[in-house]
Amino acid sequence: MQTDPAEAAGKHAAEWLNGLAERKISPNASVDELRAAFGHGLPEGSADPATVIAELAEDAGPGLLATASPRFFGFVVGGSLPVAVAADWLTTAWDQNAGLYALSPAASVVEEVVGAWLIDLFGLPESASFGFVTGAQMANFTALAAARNHVLAGAGWDVEADGLTGAPPIDVILGEEHHATIAVALRYLGLGTSSARLVRADGQGRMQAEGFREAVSHARGPTIVCAQAGNVNTGAFDPLGAICDAAHEKGAWVHVDGAFGLWATTAPSLRPLVDGLERADSWAVDGHKWLNVPYDSGFVFSAHREPHRSALTMHASYLVKSEGDRERDPADWAPEASRRARAFTVYAALKSLGRTGVAEMIERCCACARRFADALGREPGVEVLNDVVLNQVLVRFLDPEGGDHDARTRAVLHAVQEDGTCWPSGSVWKDKAVIRISVSNWATTFEDVDRSVEAIMRAAYKPA
Repeated sequence: MQTDPAEAAGKHAAEWLNGLAERKISPNASVDELRAAFGHGLPEGSADPATVIAELAEDAGPGLLATASPRFFGFVVGGSLPVAVAADWLTTAWDQNAGLYALSPAASVVEEVVGAWLIDLFGLPESASFGFVTGAQMANFTALAAARNHVLAGAGWDVEADGLTGAPPIDVILGEEHHATIAVALRYLGLGTSSARLVRADGQGRMQAEGFREAVSHARGPTIVCAQAGNVNTGAFDPLGAICDAAHEKGAWVHVDGAFGLWATTAPSLRPLVDGLERADSWAVDGHKWLNVPYDSGFVFSAHREPHRSALTMHASYLVKSEGDRERDPADWAPEASRRARAFTVYAALKSLGRTGVAEMIERCCACARRFADALGREPGVEVLNDVVLNQVLVRFLDPEGGDHDARTRAVLHAVQEDGTCWPSGSVWKDKAVIRISVSNWATTFEDVDRSVEAIMRAAYKPA
């Protein structure tokens, strides 16, 4: 009798999840070993599905990075709340195409409900439109597509009908510390990056308000401004209120890239960081970062519904579209027609946590980041390079002989990752190599921080 493949998958998934707290985080297999495990030719015949699942788990296991561990601190990656994992399993089993209401009324309505919850949670205008996307990259793309349509329409140009050839040039203003996904979105949209005006940032990566006012004062046509809530290295926030005020005086569209920083709106102690956020025109945020739902999950919001919808909607005789606004077709607000029903996991996470639970999770992660900074900052030969205002900590190790501090920092990072007790990632900040610690996991505790600090310092002084 063959074993049910879903039962086999559940068994292996439970073993993985139950072992995360104590699992070595770094992978145990080299790329050559993984290619040898997976790289055989396409089978000619069929195989028992349960056996395929068992072999997949066995072969993939050594090459998996335990990113959901409470001691994984790399790349601003969260884990997944157990309730969100369970909802994701249901989502897979239901196998709903969430593009049209006609294909999945439940997926459409849950997305509608969750979108309103998020707008309320983030303190955005009640009338804002929203879309569920893969992550911050596509959220930035979608928001900037709406921005492009809006500012060109204001200049008398219909980009949807006429394209960009011959269109009025668009001024794009960015902080010099903008995230790479903004540049990619501008490329996707045909706006390019070489003509963007870069505004200098301060020592923490915040766009300088005076420099921004100077840059926007020179705008003479359609203008898009990209501000940042949560610098990917330091966690710092651009002066959003001042940027919105100056930009709107010139009729510019202000987009806020808040991949993880937008979650600061949910925590009372962090709310001052995002003062003025609600006055922007669009916002991008990840769900798989700090809400801790499974990949992929991102959200885009726009204060201007029609440019948002017109940039994404599609029409064809074979598509059963909703009449008027009674039912909501999710594909009108996101780049994909066929896609996963992402809202089910978000619904489960938010219903489980509630407003206070989200705030507590964000506050606790930030408290853990401060604990990291305090503990490592007391160690000789260690520098903390940023003001820890959110969940990001930048650490640098000094060579005791006065040699190459970059090499010393990278060597410590490599040793820490090889040890596997915790797993931070590396970065470069102000031309200096750093270890970047991002506390984004719902399960991280002070005990995890203390254990990780001990492992970091042990790796730093381990004999070569």
